[in-house]
Amino acid sequence: MVMGELSQDADLLVIGSGPGGYAAAFRAADLGLDVTLVDTAPRPGGVCLYTGCIPSKTFLFLSELIFDAARAKAMGVAFDPPRVDLAGLRRWKAEVIEKMAGGLMSLTKRRGVQLLGGRAEFESSESVRLHDAEISRIRFRHAIIASGSRPIPFPGTEFSAGRRVMSSSGALALADIPASLLILGGGYVGLELGTVYAALGSRVSLVEMQDRLLPGVDADLVEPLQQRLKTIFSDIWLNTRVKSLREDEAGVAVSLEGAGVAPEQRFDRVLVAIGRKPDTQELGLAHTRVQLDAKGFIQVDGQQRTADERIFAVGDVVGGMMLAHKASYEGKVAAEVLAGKTSSFDVRAIPAVVYTDPQIAWCGITEEQARRENLPVKVQRFPWKFSGRATTMGAPEGLTKIIADAESGRILGVGITGRDTEGLISEGVLAIEMGALAEDMAASIHPHPTLSETEGEAAELFLGHATHIMGKEKKK
Repeated sequence: MVMGELSQDADLLVIGSGPGGYAAAFRAADLGLDVTLVDTAPRPGGVCLYTGCIPSKTFLFLSELIFDAARAKAMGVAFDPPRVDLAGLRRWKAEVIEKMAGGLMSLTKRRGVQLLGGRAEFESSESVRLHDAEISRIRFRHAIIASGSRPIPFPGTEFSAGRRVMSSSGALALADIPASLLILGGGYVGLELGTVYAALGSRVSLVEMQDRLLPGVDADLVEPLQQRLKTIFSDIWLNTRVKSLREDEAGVAVSLEGAGVAPEQRFDRVLVAIGRKPDTQELGLAHTRVQLDAKGFIQVDGQQRTADERIFAVGDVVGGMMLAHKASYEGKVAAEVLAGKTSSFDVRAIPAVVYTDPQIAWCGITEEQARRENLPVKVQRFPWKFSGRATTMGAPEGLTKIIADAESGRILGVGITGRDTEGLISEGVLAIEMGALAEDMAASIHPHPTLSETEGEAAELFLGHATHIMGKEKKK
Protein backbone atom coordinates (compact mmCIF):
# COMPACT_ATOMS: atom_id res chain seq x y z
CA MET A 1 0.00 0.00 0.00
CA VAL A 2 1.46 3.38 -0.98
CA MET A 3 2.01 6.24 1.43
CA GLY A 4 -1.05 8.43 1.67
CA GLU A 5 -3.49 5.50 1.48
CA LEU A 6 -2.78 3.99 4.89
CA SER A 7 -5.70 3.17 7.17
CA GLN A 8 -5.91 2.34 10.85
CA ASP A 9 -8.42 1.54 13.57
CA ALA A 10 -9.01 3.32 16.89
CA ASP A 11 -11.21 2.72 19.92
CA LEU A 12 -11.62 6.48 20.25
CA LEU A 13 -10.91 9.20 17.74
CA VAL A 14 -10.78 12.75 19.12
CA ILE A 15 -11.01 15.53 16.53
CA GLY A 16 -9.46 18.74 17.82
CA SER A 17 -6.68 19.10 20.38
CA GLY A 18 -7.79 22.16 22.31
CA PRO A 19 -8.77 22.05 26.01
CA GLY A 20 -11.86 19.97 25.28
CA GLY A 21 -10.09 17.58 22.94
CA TYR A 22 -6.92 16.92 24.88
CA ALA A 23 -8.82 16.67 28.19
CA ALA A 24 -11.05 14.02 26.61
CA ALA A 25 -8.09 12.18 25.10
CA PHE A 26 -6.10 12.19 28.33
CA ARG A 27 -9.03 11.04 30.48
CA ALA A 28 -9.94 8.29 28.02
CA ALA A 29 -6.33 7.08 27.94
CA ASP A 30 -6.22 7.06 31.75
CA LEU A 31 -9.32 4.84 31.65
CA GLY A 32 -7.64 2.34 29.34
CA LEU A 33 -8.98 3.31 25.91
CA ASP A 34 -6.88 3.32 22.75
CA VAL A 35 -6.96 6.98 21.73
CA THR A 36 -6.03 8.80 18.52
CA LEU A 37 -5.99 12.60 18.63
CA VAL A 38 -6.18 14.47 15.31
CA ASP A 39 -5.62 18.17 14.65
CA THR A 40 -4.23 20.39 11.93
CA ALA A 41 -1.84 21.85 14.52
CA PRO A 42 1.33 19.86 15.27
CA ARG A 43 0.91 20.06 19.07
CA PRO A 44 -2.04 19.99 21.48
CA GLY A 45 -3.37 23.18 23.03
CA GLY A 46 -5.72 24.63 20.44
CA VAL A 47 -6.69 28.27 20.07
CA CYS A 48 -6.62 28.72 23.85
CA LEU A 49 -2.90 28.02 24.13
CA TYR A 50 -1.56 29.49 20.91
CA THR A 51 -3.78 32.43 19.96
CA GLY A 52 -6.31 32.88 22.78
CA CYS A 53 -6.44 32.43 26.55
CA ILE A 54 -2.75 32.05 27.34
CA PRO A 55 -1.23 34.82 25.17
CA SER A 56 -4.01 37.24 26.14
CA LYS A 57 -3.49 36.61 29.85
CA THR A 58 0.26 36.91 29.38
CA PHE A 59 -0.19 40.42 27.97
CA LEU A 60 -2.91 41.29 30.49
CA PHE A 61 -0.53 40.47 33.35
CA LEU A 62 2.02 42.85 31.87
CA SER A 63 -0.70 45.48 31.44
CA GLU A 64 -1.56 45.10 35.11
CA LEU A 65 2.08 45.78 36.00
CA ILE A 66 1.99 48.98 33.96
CA PHE A 67 -1.21 50.18 35.60
CA ASP A 68 0.05 49.27 39.08
CA ALA A 69 3.26 51.20 38.50
CA ALA A 70 1.16 54.28 37.73
CA ARG A 71 -1.00 53.74 40.83
CA ALA A 72 2.05 53.45 43.06
CA LYS A 73 2.84 57.15 42.64
CA ALA A 74 -0.09 58.05 44.90
CA MET A 75 1.33 55.63 47.48
CA GLY A 76 4.74 57.25 47.55
CA VAL A 77 6.63 55.12 45.04
CA ALA A 78 7.34 56.58 41.58
CA PHE A 79 8.59 54.71 38.54
CA ASP A 80 9.89 56.01 35.25
CA PRO A 81 7.44 55.70 32.33
CA PRO A 82 7.54 52.13 30.95
CA ARG A 83 9.68 51.40 27.91
CA VAL A 84 7.88 48.83 25.80
CA ASP A 85 10.04 46.38 23.86
CA LEU A 86 7.70 44.71 21.35
CA ALA A 87 10.22 42.04 20.44
CA GLY A 88 10.66 41.29 24.12
CA LEU A 89 6.89 41.01 24.65
CA ARG A 90 6.55 38.62 21.74
CA ARG A 91 9.55 36.62 22.97
CA TRP A 92 8.07 36.26 26.47
CA LYS A 93 4.72 35.18 25.01
CA ALA A 94 6.50 32.57 22.89
CA GLU A 95 8.39 31.27 25.92
CA VAL A 96 5.17 30.86 27.89
CA ILE A 97 3.47 29.04 25.03
CA GLU A 98 6.48 26.83 24.35
CA LYS A 99 6.70 25.73 27.98
CA MET A 100 3.02 24.80 28.12
CA ALA A 101 3.01 23.16 24.69
CA GLY A 102 6.02 21.08 25.68
CA GLY A 103 4.21 19.92 28.79
CA LEU A 104 1.16 18.85 26.79
CA MET A 105 3.32 16.97 24.29
CA SER A 106 5.00 15.13 27.15
CA LEU A 107 1.65 14.18 28.68
CA THR A 108 0.39 13.00 25.29
CA LYS A 109 3.34 10.65 24.88
CA ARG A 110 3.34 9.40 28.47
CA ARG A 111 -0.34 8.52 28.23
CA GLY A 112 0.16 6.67 24.96
CA VAL A 113 -2.17 8.93 22.97
CA GLN A 114 -1.43 8.82 19.24
CA LEU A 115 -1.20 12.36 17.85
CA LEU A 116 -1.79 12.77 14.12
CA GLY A 117 -1.56 15.95 12.08
CA GLY A 118 -4.25 16.51 9.47
CA ARG A 119 -7.83 17.59 8.88
CA ALA A 120 -10.49 15.00 9.66
CA GLU A 121 -13.63 14.72 7.54
CA PHE A 122 -16.34 12.17 8.28
CA GLU A 123 -17.01 9.64 5.54
CA SER A 124 -19.61 7.86 7.68
CA SER A 125 -20.52 7.22 11.30
CA GLU A 126 -17.61 4.78 11.45
CA SER A 127 -14.71 6.44 9.62
CA VAL A 128 -13.02 9.70 8.72
CA ARG A 129 -10.81 10.73 5.84
CA LEU A 130 -7.64 12.56 6.87
CA HIS A 131 -6.42 15.34 4.61
CA ASP A 132 -2.76 16.40 4.51
CA ALA A 133 -1.72 13.42 6.63
CA GLU A 134 0.26 10.20 6.22
CA ILE A 135 -2.73 8.18 7.44
CA SER A 136 -5.56 8.52 4.95
CA ARG A 137 -8.43 6.92 6.86
CA ILE A 138 -9.30 6.09 10.45
CA ARG A 139 -12.02 3.62 11.37
CA PHE A 140 -13.27 4.26 14.87
CA ARG A 141 -15.57 2.71 17.43
CA HIS A 142 -16.42 6.13 18.84
CA ALA A 143 -15.45 9.71 18.05
CA ILE A 144 -15.45 12.94 20.04
CA ILE A 145 -15.71 16.18 18.08
CA ALA A 146 -13.84 19.05 19.74
CA SER A 147 -13.22 21.23 16.71
CA GLY A 148 -13.86 24.51 18.55
CA SER A 149 -14.95 27.82 17.09
CA ARG A 150 -13.67 30.68 14.98
CA PRO A 151 -14.16 34.47 15.19
CA ILE A 152 -17.00 36.04 13.24
CA PRO A 153 -15.73 38.66 10.75
CA PHE A 154 -17.46 41.96 10.11
CA PRO A 155 -19.69 41.62 7.02
CA GLY A 156 -17.72 42.25 3.85
CA THR A 157 -14.31 41.70 5.49
CA GLU A 158 -12.11 38.73 6.19
CA PHE A 159 -9.30 37.91 8.61
CA SER A 160 -5.84 37.24 7.23
CA ALA A 161 -2.24 37.95 8.16
CA GLY A 162 -1.10 41.50 7.57
CA ARG A 163 -4.59 43.00 7.47
CA ARG A 164 -5.45 46.11 9.48
CA VAL A 165 -8.86 44.66 10.34
CA MET A 166 -7.93 42.02 12.91
CA SER A 167 -9.43 39.12 14.81
CA SER A 168 -8.40 38.46 18.39
CA SER A 169 -5.69 36.13 17.08
CA GLY A 170 -4.33 38.87 14.85
CA ALA A 171 -4.36 41.34 17.73
CA LEU A 172 -2.42 38.92 19.93
CA ALA A 173 0.28 38.60 17.27
CA LEU A 174 1.16 42.16 18.37
CA ALA A 175 2.57 43.29 15.02
CA ASP A 176 2.81 46.85 16.32
CA ILE A 177 1.33 49.32 18.78
CA PRO A 178 -1.04 51.34 16.61
CA ALA A 179 -1.54 54.99 17.44
CA SER A 180 -5.31 54.45 17.18
CA LEU A 181 -7.33 51.27 17.56
CA LEU A 182 -11.08 50.78 17.19
CA ILE A 183 -12.68 47.78 18.89
CA LEU A 184 -15.98 46.39 17.60
CA GLY A 185 -17.81 44.71 20.46
CA GLY A 186 -18.16 45.34 24.18
CA GLY A 187 -17.78 41.72 25.26
CA TYR A 188 -14.91 40.29 27.27
CA VAL A 189 -12.58 39.76 24.30
CA GLY A 190 -12.82 43.38 23.17
CA LEU A 191 -12.44 44.74 26.70
CA GLU A 192 -9.46 42.54 27.53
CA LEU A 193 -7.54 43.28 24.34
CA GLY A 194 -8.50 46.94 24.50
CA THR A 195 -6.97 47.01 27.99
CA VAL A 196 -3.74 45.51 26.65
CA TYR A 197 -3.37 47.99 23.80
CA ALA A 198 -4.33 50.96 26.00
CA ALA A 199 -1.65 49.95 28.52
CA LEU A 200 0.92 49.72 25.72
CA GLY A 201 0.09 53.22 24.50
CA SER A 202 -2.62 52.98 21.84
CA ARG A 203 -5.51 55.42 21.75
CA VAL A 204 -8.36 52.93 22.06
CA SER A 205 -11.98 53.56 21.04
CA LEU A 206 -14.76 51.02 21.50
CA VAL A 207 -18.15 50.72 19.80
CA GLU A 208 -21.01 48.57 21.09
CA MET A 209 -24.47 48.19 19.55
CA GLN A 210 -26.21 47.68 22.88
CA ASP A 211 -26.66 50.21 25.67
CA ARG A 212 -24.03 48.69 27.98
CA LEU A 213 -20.77 46.80 28.11
CA LEU A 214 -20.72 43.07 28.84
CA PRO A 215 -24.38 42.32 28.15
CA GLY A 216 -25.41 39.36 30.28
CA VAL A 217 -23.31 40.40 33.28
CA ASP A 218 -25.07 42.18 36.13
CA ALA A 219 -24.89 45.95 35.66
CA ASP A 220 -23.62 46.67 39.18
CA LEU A 221 -20.62 44.40 38.55
CA VAL A 222 -19.87 46.11 35.25
CA GLU A 223 -20.16 49.68 36.53
CA PRO A 224 -16.75 49.87 38.30
CA LEU A 225 -15.05 48.48 35.20
CA GLN A 226 -16.89 50.87 32.90
CA GLN A 227 -15.81 53.84 35.03
CA ARG A 228 -12.22 52.61 34.89
CA LEU A 229 -12.30 52.08 31.14
CA LYS A 230 -13.46 55.66 30.66
CA THR A 231 -10.08 56.74 32.04
CA ILE A 232 -7.93 54.45 29.87
CA PHE A 233 -9.96 54.31 26.64
CA SER A 234 -10.27 57.38 24.44
CA ASP A 235 -13.96 56.77 23.64
CA ILE A 236 -16.70 54.29 24.50
CA TRP A 237 -19.67 54.58 22.12
CA LEU A 238 -22.76 52.66 23.20
CA ASN A 239 -25.95 52.28 21.15
CA THR A 240 -23.75 52.76 18.11
CA ARG A 241 -23.56 50.72 14.92
CA VAL A 242 -20.67 50.28 12.49
CA LYS A 243 -22.03 50.67 8.97
CA SER A 244 -18.88 49.88 7.01
CA LEU A 245 -15.12 49.27 7.20
CA ARG A 246 -12.86 50.25 4.30
CA GLU A 247 -9.25 49.19 4.66
CA ASP A 248 -6.35 50.76 2.74
CA GLU A 249 -2.58 50.85 3.12
CA ALA A 250 -2.67 53.75 5.58
CA GLY A 251 -5.48 52.58 7.88
CA VAL A 252 -9.18 51.81 8.10
CA ALA A 253 -12.02 54.21 7.25
CA VAL A 254 -15.02 53.53 9.48
CA SER A 255 -18.62 54.68 9.07
CA LEU A 256 -20.49 54.92 12.38
CA GLU A 257 -24.12 55.52 13.24
CA GLY A 258 -25.01 56.72 16.72
CA ALA A 259 -25.96 59.78 18.76
CA GLY A 260 -23.07 62.18 19.26
CA VAL A 261 -20.60 60.12 17.22
CA ALA A 262 -18.71 61.50 14.22
CA PRO A 263 -20.06 59.41 11.32
CA GLU A 264 -16.79 59.11 9.39
CA GLN A 265 -13.53 58.32 11.21
CA ARG A 266 -10.16 56.71 10.54
CA PHE A 267 -8.13 54.33 12.68
CA ASP A 268 -4.76 52.66 12.25
CA ARG A 269 -6.24 49.27 13.11
CA VAL A 270 -9.63 47.72 13.90
CA LEU A 271 -10.22 44.72 16.14
CA VAL A 272 -13.44 42.83 15.37
CA ALA A 273 -14.68 41.08 18.52
CA ILE A 274 -18.36 40.48 17.79
CA GLY A 275 -18.52 36.79 18.66
CA ARG A 276 -17.51 33.33 17.50
CA LYS A 277 -19.18 30.60 15.47
CA PRO A 278 -18.81 26.80 15.66
CA ASP A 279 -16.11 25.28 13.49
CA THR A 280 -18.13 22.55 11.75
CA GLN A 281 -18.05 23.57 8.10
CA GLU A 282 -15.49 21.04 6.84
CA LEU A 283 -16.23 18.11 9.15
CA GLY A 284 -18.47 16.23 6.72
CA LEU A 285 -21.25 15.95 9.29
CA ALA A 286 -23.78 15.37 6.51
CA HIS A 287 -22.32 11.85 6.28
CA THR A 288 -23.34 11.18 9.89
CA ARG A 289 -26.53 11.46 11.94
CA VAL A 290 -25.17 14.39 13.95
CA GLN A 291 -27.74 17.18 14.23
CA LEU A 292 -27.06 20.94 14.32
CA ASP A 293 -29.21 23.66 15.85
CA ALA A 294 -30.32 26.82 14.05
CA LYS A 295 -26.99 28.54 14.79
CA GLY A 296 -24.87 25.64 13.58
CA PHE A 297 -23.90 24.22 16.98
CA ILE A 298 -23.84 20.45 17.46
CA GLN A 299 -26.73 19.24 19.59
CA VAL A 300 -25.78 17.01 22.52
CA ASP A 301 -27.42 15.56 25.61
CA GLY A 302 -26.20 15.70 29.20
CA GLN A 303 -23.57 13.05 28.49
CA GLN A 304 -22.24 14.88 25.41
CA ARG A 305 -23.84 12.37 23.02
CA THR A 306 -24.93 13.60 19.60
CA ALA A 307 -27.85 12.14 17.64
CA ASP A 308 -25.32 9.67 16.22
CA GLU A 309 -24.72 6.93 18.79
CA ARG A 310 -21.04 6.63 17.87
CA ILE A 311 -20.22 10.34 18.04
CA PHE A 312 -19.90 12.74 20.96
CA ALA A 313 -19.10 16.47 20.94
CA VAL A 314 -17.63 18.90 23.48
CA GLY A 315 -16.49 22.50 23.85
CA ASP A 316 -17.27 25.55 21.75
CA VAL A 317 -18.74 23.44 18.97
CA VAL A 318 -21.74 22.53 21.18
CA GLY A 319 -22.44 26.14 22.21
CA GLY A 320 -23.16 27.58 25.63
CA MET A 321 -20.41 29.44 27.46
CA MET A 322 -17.34 29.31 25.23
CA LEU A 323 -14.79 28.76 27.97
CA ALA A 324 -11.78 26.46 28.09
CA HIS A 325 -12.64 25.02 31.50
CA LYS A 326 -16.19 24.18 30.39
CA ALA A 327 -14.76 22.40 27.34
CA SER A 328 -12.33 20.42 29.50
CA TYR A 329 -15.09 19.33 31.86
CA GLU A 330 -17.27 18.23 28.95
CA GLY A 331 -14.33 16.33 27.46
CA LYS A 332 -13.83 14.39 30.67
CA VAL A 333 -17.55 13.61 30.87
CA ALA A 334 -17.56 12.21 27.32
CA ALA A 335 -14.48 10.09 28.00
CA GLU A 336 -15.95 8.68 31.20
CA VAL A 337 -19.26 7.82 29.54
CA LEU A 338 -17.40 6.01 26.76
CA ALA A 339 -15.42 4.07 29.38
CA GLY A 340 -18.66 2.89 30.96
CA LYS A 341 -18.66 5.19 33.97
CA THR A 342 -21.65 7.08 35.31
CA SER A 343 -20.96 10.67 34.33
CA SER A 344 -22.84 13.69 33.06
CA PHE A 345 -22.53 17.45 32.69
CA ASP A 346 -24.60 18.36 35.73
CA VAL A 347 -22.75 21.42 37.02
CA ARG A 348 -24.63 24.19 38.81
CA ALA A 349 -22.00 26.89 38.51
CA ILE A 350 -19.64 27.53 35.60
CA PRO A 351 -17.25 30.31 36.62
CA ALA A 352 -16.49 33.10 34.17
CA VAL A 353 -13.75 35.71 34.51
CA VAL A 354 -13.09 38.93 32.61
CA TYR A 355 -9.37 39.72 33.07
CA THR A 356 -9.66 43.48 32.82
CA ASP A 357 -8.63 46.14 35.36
CA PRO A 358 -10.59 45.59 37.58
CA GLN A 359 -11.49 41.97 36.93
CA ILE A 360 -15.05 40.65 36.98
CA ALA A 361 -15.96 37.09 37.93
CA TRP A 362 -19.29 35.38 38.44
CA CYS A 363 -20.85 31.94 38.75
CA GLY A 364 -24.31 30.43 39.15
CA ILE A 365 -27.32 32.57 38.37
CA THR A 366 -27.03 36.33 37.93
CA GLU A 367 -29.31 38.82 39.64
CA GLU A 368 -30.73 39.90 36.29
CA GLN A 369 -31.43 36.27 35.37
CA ALA A 370 -33.26 35.77 38.67
CA ARG A 371 -35.45 38.78 37.92
CA ARG A 372 -36.25 37.58 34.39
CA GLU A 373 -37.21 34.14 35.69
CA ASN A 374 -39.13 35.53 38.70
CA LEU A 375 -37.01 33.52 41.11
CA PRO A 376 -37.52 34.40 44.79
CA VAL A 377 -34.04 35.50 45.83
CA LYS A 378 -32.29 37.79 48.28
CA VAL A 379 -29.17 39.71 47.29
CA GLN A 380 -26.50 41.13 49.56
CA ARG A 381 -23.58 43.32 48.50
CA PHE A 382 -20.34 44.10 50.28
CA PRO A 383 -18.59 47.17 48.78
CA TRP A 384 -14.82 46.91 48.86
CA LYS A 385 -14.43 50.39 50.30
CA PHE A 386 -15.09 48.65 53.62
CA SER A 387 -12.35 46.04 52.99
CA GLY A 388 -9.04 46.60 54.74
CA ARG A 389 -7.11 44.59 52.15
CA ALA A 390 -8.68 46.44 49.21
CA THR A 391 -7.80 49.74 50.90
CA THR A 392 -4.13 48.74 51.28
CA MET A 393 -4.06 47.91 47.56
CA GLY A 394 -5.71 51.15 46.49
CA ALA A 395 -8.60 49.14 45.03
CA PRO A 396 -11.75 50.32 46.84
CA GLU A 397 -13.97 50.24 43.75
CA GLY A 398 -14.63 46.50 44.05
CA LEU A 399 -17.89 44.77 44.95
CA THR A 400 -18.80 41.29 46.18
CA LYS A 401 -22.39 40.11 46.05
CA ILE A 402 -24.21 36.90 46.83
CA ILE A 403 -27.55 35.79 45.42
CA ALA A 404 -29.40 33.30 47.63
CA ASP A 405 -32.74 31.55 47.66
CA ALA A 406 -35.13 33.79 49.59
CA GLU A 407 -36.58 31.00 51.73
CA SER A 408 -33.74 28.55 52.36
CA GLY A 409 -30.75 30.87 52.10
CA ARG A 410 -29.02 28.45 49.71
CA ILE A 411 -26.40 30.27 47.63
CA LEU A 412 -27.42 30.37 43.94
CA GLY A 413 -24.98 32.90 42.49
CA VAL A 414 -21.89 34.93 43.32
CA GLY A 415 -20.48 37.95 41.50
CA ILE A 416 -17.28 39.85 42.25
CA THR A 417 -15.65 42.92 40.71
CA GLY A 418 -12.15 43.94 41.76
CA ARG A 419 -8.57 42.75 41.98
CA ASP A 420 -7.78 39.03 41.71
CA THR A 421 -11.39 37.91 41.31
CA GLU A 422 -10.07 35.05 39.17
CA GLY A 423 -9.11 33.26 42.38
CA LEU A 424 -11.87 34.54 44.64
CA ILE A 425 -14.70 33.13 42.55
CA SER A 426 -13.77 29.52 43.31
CA GLU A 427 -15.23 29.79 46.82
CA GLY A 428 -18.54 30.76 45.24
CA VAL A 429 -18.39 27.84 42.81
CA LEU A 430 -17.76 25.36 45.62
CA ALA A 431 -20.54 26.85 47.74
CA ILE A 432 -23.09 26.55 44.93
CA GLU A 433 -22.04 23.03 43.94
CA MET A 434 -22.26 21.81 47.55
CA GLY A 435 -25.62 23.47 48.16
CA ALA A 436 -24.15 25.67 50.88
CA LEU A 437 -26.22 28.23 52.71
CA ALA A 438 -25.12 31.83 53.13
CA GLU A 439 -24.87 30.94 56.81
CA ASP A 440 -22.29 28.25 55.96
CA MET A 441 -20.08 30.75 54.15
CA ALA A 442 -20.52 33.26 56.97
CA ALA A 443 -19.49 30.63 59.52
CA SER A 444 -16.29 29.83 57.62
CA ILE A 445 -13.34 31.82 58.96
CA HIS A 446 -11.73 34.00 56.29
CA PRO A 447 -8.18 35.26 56.91
CA HIS A 448 -7.67 38.94 57.67
CA PRO A 449 -6.81 41.12 55.88
CA THR A 450 -7.71 39.47 52.57
CA LEU A 451 -10.06 40.09 49.70
CA SER A 452 -11.70 36.76 50.49
CA GLU A 453 -13.13 38.40 53.61
CA THR A 454 -15.52 40.26 51.34
CA GLU A 455 -17.24 36.95 50.56
CA GLY A 456 -17.55 36.10 54.24
CA GLU A 457 -18.94 39.54 55.09
CA ALA A 458 -21.38 39.51 52.17
CA ALA A 459 -22.63 36.18 53.53
CA GLU A 460 -22.88 37.63 57.06
CA LEU A 461 -25.22 40.31 55.74
CA PHE A 462 -27.83 37.60 55.13
CA LEU A 463 -27.74 37.04 58.90
CA GLY A 464 -28.35 40.73 59.52
CA HIS A 465 -24.86 41.68 60.60
CA ALA A 466 -21.30 42.07 59.32
CA THR A 467 -18.17 43.36 61.03
CA HIS A 468 -17.13 46.11 58.63
CA ILE A 469 -20.52 47.35 57.40
CA MET A 470 -23.75 48.18 59.20
CA GLY A 471 -26.20 45.29 58.96
CA LYS A 472 -29.97 45.13 59.38
CA GLU A 473 -29.83 44.12 63.03
CA LYS A 474 -28.05 47.34 64.10
CA LYS A 475 -30.15 49.54 61.80
CA LYS A 476 -33.31 48.20 63.40
